[in-house]
Amino acid sequence: MSKKKQAEAAEAEQKAAEETVEQTAEQNETTEQTAQPSDEWKSKYDELNDRYLRMAAEYDNFRKRSQREREQAYTDAVSRAVTALLPTYDNLERAIKAETADAEYKKGVEMTMNQLTESLKGLNVTLIEASAGTTFDPNFHNAVMHVEDGELGENVIAEVFQQGFQIGDKVIRHAMVKVAN
Repeated sequence: MSKKKQAEAAEAEQKAAEETVEQTAEQNETTEQTAQPSDEWKSKYDELNDRYLRMAAEYDNFRKRSQREREQAYTDAVSRAVTALLPTYDNLERAIKAETADAEYKKGVEMTMNQLTESLKGLNVTLIEASAGTTFDPNFHNAVMHVEDGELGENVIAEVFQQGFQIGDKVIRHAMVKVAN
């Protein structure tokens, strides 16, 4: 081979080697560039995922709080309506206790009282347990009188003047009672 051809071959080899070095450098840059955005994307993903989880938890808390508020509003509305009906209940109770010769009248009053009681049960309103001989509980009973009675124990209800009512755990009206000892 001639020197000219050898020089051209050497030059072509050198050019090929330079191109290979350039390609390797470009590949390294590309790898670095893809690695760097990968870290950026991961941090952005983590941030967005954290925001999503916080928002989901906040929404769940909002939903639970709204449900409690609706239940409380319902209980308050029923409580106000029942409070308006309680004087009628008291009058029917007095009418049942009153002595009368008219059996039809008494039967009509009892039927009306039963209907009112069933309507209250339908609203989940219950009578507070207050009868002679039961233990006095200041959470449910209102002591308006005190009597010394050796036959009854300490803090025992001697007489009930007015029935108490509650809906769930909420007391609508405390039972008015006379307490012994």
